Amino acid sequence: MLTEQEIEFLETYGYLNLGQLLTNEEVKQVNDRIADLMQTEGENAGAELVESKYIRHPKEEGADRLADLVNKGPVFDVFYTHPRVLAGIEAVLGQQYKLSSLNYRAAKPGMGLQKLHVDWKNTVVDGAYKVCNSIWLFDDFTEHNGSTRIVPKSHKLSSLPDEVMADPLDKHPDEIRIIAPAGSVFIFNSHVWHGGTMNETENVRRSIHSYFCSREQPQQIDQKKYITENTLKRIGEKGRWTLDV
Repeated sequence: MLTEQEIEFLETYGYLNLGQLLTNEEVKQVNDRIADLMQTEGENAGAELVESKYIRHPKEEGADRLADLVNKGPVFDVFYTHPRVLAGIEAVLGQQYKLSSLNYRAAKPGMGLQKLHVDWKNTVVDGAYKVCNSIWLFDDFTEHNGSTRIVPKSHKLSSLPDEVMADPLDKHPDEIRIIAPAGSVFIFNSHVWHGGTMNETENVRRSIHSYFCSREQPQQIDQKKYITENTLKRIGEKGRWTLDV
């Protein structure tokens, strides 16, 4: 599902634009469901993140959060079953991977800036990558609304941002922005240096992250703990394998 050129780009630069995998109508359906969940869950939105001991900063003041989207409606199934996304994950992690978490993040107006960071505790050796992410855009990502920044090729460095930068909140001279229309999907090797930027607009900037890890790693959200019978019946054998349930 990926061309040789796409795989080579992902391996070289640490990220890949998969294009618009969702139609405008599909984007609207997801955004409508997210709005319902935010209203229903209220102050408890993202509570599953708080319960997880594998997420270092579960509550983020500058962003709205939802978690465990696997069990919150069939509209979210595509995020961990789409063939092109899974092909990208496999290109980074190999064939033995699983979904770690499926979460929503929306940078609030005037907020959302994150330090450059990686999603692993240290650098890797010989390309033995442990984590890989996909970010699904539910608003147009622009220069001004908190779009994600990435430092290309940094997944191959032997250092981490907080080891070599005076302040990882600063702009890196080599960073690029994910700028693309709603419905687009980007794969990025989670060992690449990345982070959210400041949302300078008056509206939230919405995205969903389907985050994967190598098969032997613990999941951010324990899928066996939360999985429902309805989800199990709906997702089929491949979905159950991907969730490791």
